[in-house]
Amino acid sequence: MTYLVTESCIRCKYMDCIEVCPVDCFYEGENMLVIHPDECIDCGVCEPECPVEAIIPDTAGDDDEGKWLEVNQKFAEIWPNITRKGEPPADADDYKDESGKFEKYFSDKPGEGD
Repeated sequence: MTYLVTESCIRCKYMDCIEVCPVDCFYEGENMLVIHPDECIDCGVCEPECPVEAIIPDTAGDDDEGKWLEVNQKFAEIWPNITRKGEPPADADDYKDESGKFEKYFSDKPGEGD
């Protein structure tokens, strides 16, 4: 089992989860984070820290779970690791309740990392 970052993170990227991760398995894209499934130790401490509930266990039974496992795996391999909380986007609150964000806003560009 692993935890996965889902669409709710896109354009929000609050980064509260990074502070509590004991194994530094978060990777930063331009407008979202992902968890490296092979590095995650399934401790679950990140899940309650996310204010937009973007983190789910891969056993959540979500219909899109396979999609998010693929997204997290793929981009954790190419985006930079991030171990310290940064500033969320200034307009993050404007997007926190929006759905369908992957198709509208997802960027495959890397973030800055640490």
